Amino acid sequence: MRWALVKVCLAVTTMVVVAFAVPLGLVIKEMARDRAFSNAEREAAVVVPALSITTDRDQLERVVASAGSDDGMAVHIPASDGRAAVELGRRRAADADIAAVRRLGRASTAEVPGGSALLQPVALSLGTVVIEVYVPESEVSNGVGTAWAVLAAVGFALVVGSVAVADRLGVRMVQPARRLVEGAHELGEGKLGARVPEEGPNELRRAAVAFNSMADQVVQLLANERELAADLSHRLRTPLTVLRLNAASLGDSPAAEQTRTAVAQLEREVDTIIRTAREAKPQTTALGPGAGCDAAEVVRERMAFWSALAEDEGRKVRTAGVDRPVRIPVARADLAAALDALLGNVFRHTPEGTAFAVDVHNGEDAVIVLVSDAGPGIPDPEAAMARGHGSGATGSTGLGLDIVRRLAESTGGDVRVGSSVLGGTEVRLWIQLDGRAPVRRGHRGAVRRRRRAAVR
Repeated sequence: MRWALVKVCLAVTTMVVVAFAVPLGLVIKEMARDRAFSNAEREAAVVVPALSITTDRDQLERVVASAGSDDGMAVHIPASDGRAAVELGRRRAADADIAAVRRLGRASTAEVPGGSALLQPVALSLGTVVIEVYVPESEVSNGVGTAWAVLAAVGFALVVGSVAVADRLGVRMVQPARRLVEGAHELGEGKLGARVPEEGPNELRRAAVAFNSMADQVVQLLANERELAADLSHRLRTPLTVLRLNAASLGDSPAAEQTRTAVAQLEREVDTIIRTAREAKPQTTALGPGAGCDAAEVVRERMAFWSALAEDEGRKVRTAGVDRPVRIPVARADLAAALDALLGNVFRHTPEGTAFAVDVHNGEDAVIVLVSDAGPGIPDPEAAMARGHGSGATGSTGLGLDIVRRLAESTGGDVRVGSSVLGGTEVRLWIQLDGRAPVRRGHRGAVRRRRRAAVR
């Protein structure tokens, strides 16, 4: 497309330059010729008054010399009253041309070696005198070569300028199309974070909008599938636990042993399926221009969802830092999945009536989401994070904390588990805004001071 546009612009500009430059060059050449012959006519007009006064050869030679050089002008006086014809100056025109001008009585030009000759008739009492003025070819073409060179340079500059403009326009059209192709290739390779800048011509801009919308829908579909898989895993865990407990109470019979073996094998298979689904999860973080979400809005939405269950269990709920928009470079579905995993852990691992809170702290280079509770806490936070890496500990796939960890690390942040000011567990989700490694020095103390101020 780019080179096609350049070729079309080159052809059109060349045609326009030729259409204007060639006639203009011919006009310049004709103007130079007219100027040369006008000068010759003025030189001839200088001799006419002298011819009307005298025909003396010496005086006429002085007049001719003053009007022009002897080599450039000639005067042809006819014979009359017994006087012989007089020829002054250097003659170049043929006798036939001079006779024709004398007979017709009007000026004419004749081709002579090295140029042209202007033959100007003057009617006097003694007959028709013909004044011959030599116009060399160099004078006729004086300045024509320079003018043509200027026209050629201007035409060349116009062609080059038009090609440059066409190339820039072509780049403006081709680059959005190229980015759209690259985005389609990345999306086809499974890089679901691929997005295309919505810029360029109107058609390509609409194509980019449609592509980004399609990519967002794909991400949303995969996020829904991930949530469905997580929900299915929790649904399977409860009946498997019941089966394992019932199998343990069956005694030591061969059938009981086979049942326990089958239940254990089924539980291992479920764990393997969950781990495989987690490890094969494609990256759905939207990395393109304009990607991300409002963390405050997502927190409000998920807290509204979990508040109904919290009210049923008599839990006190508190949120902070969600009254203003907080933009983060994370897809909305990914942040919602991480929050659901953390809040789900609170409900699963703390008694009913245990209070919990979600705080959002917006810094210059990072956003911190704190999920804390007033439960019994975690005795070994490092072991909890190890399960988040999927160590394969009995009864846990590490799916919840692994979702949170992957989200944080995709931005250059991290996840920490510690003790909260409520007395239980605090999970700190650090989301880096500029992709740099998080600066942790002094952070926890500052966060705790802000949290104590919020509690007061």
